[in-house]
Amino acid sequence: MYFDYTYVIFVLPAVILSLWASWNVKRTFRKYSEQMNSRGITGAQAARQVLDANHLQNVPIQRVGVELSDHFDPRSNAIFLSDSVYGSTSTAAVGVACHEVGHAIQHAENYLPIQIRQAILPAAGFGAKLSIPLLIAGLFLSSYSQKLLYLAYAGILLYGLCVLFQVVTLPTEFDASKRALVSIERMGLLEGEELIGAKKVLRAAALTYVAGLATTMMQLLRFIVMVNNRKRD
Repeated sequence: MYFDYTYVIFVLPAVILSLWASWNVKRTFRKYSEQMNSRGITGAQAARQVLDANHLQNVPIQRVGVELSDHFDPRSNAIFLSDSVYGSTSTAAVGVACHEVGHAIQHAENYLPIQIRQAILPAAGFGAKLSIPLLIAGLFLSSYSQKLLYLAYAGILLYGLCVLFQVVTLPTEFDASKRALVSIERMGLLEGEELIGAKKVLRAAALTYVAGLATTMMQLLRFIVMVNNRKRD
């Protein structure tokens, strides 16, 4: 029976971190979904006010049904809010909605990291599809010829594009949250404990991106070790 020690050493700790981050963001969101803001403003209303304050009246807000599927789509230049955010007056809803507005503002201002992210998106998608098949083919076929191990190295390079995409994603997410909290506080949408609740929700969401990057980076290191071990064999 084959035991893959590389997975246990490199990937498993990051996977555990990702599972914890996913659980934590859901727990935090549920907790502050029960904390209603004193102004009685919904997530959609908060998003609309921040958009209008930033001269983005042309950006529509649409409702989607899947929980925690909130996002800004640069292709349609629209914000999509889930049911638990769109019509909710919770501090969690306001925080999440304004975070997505932060992305819309980034797009309107041609924020550099988001431009880089959009530029490498096609390449990262290509890498995500071909990296693992090339890696497996290279490792398998190298038993016939060491030269075919270069297929595995090509897979590693393509997988590196996925890592790069996630690296660039981090500053866009942190910046969107920062913009959201600044707008919320400046416009008086949330105050005191309400603002603290929104900060905790956005911080928990940011940790999922950190954990996702850690998992992808550890997987990349694992692939490098696997290919190098096969090369020595």
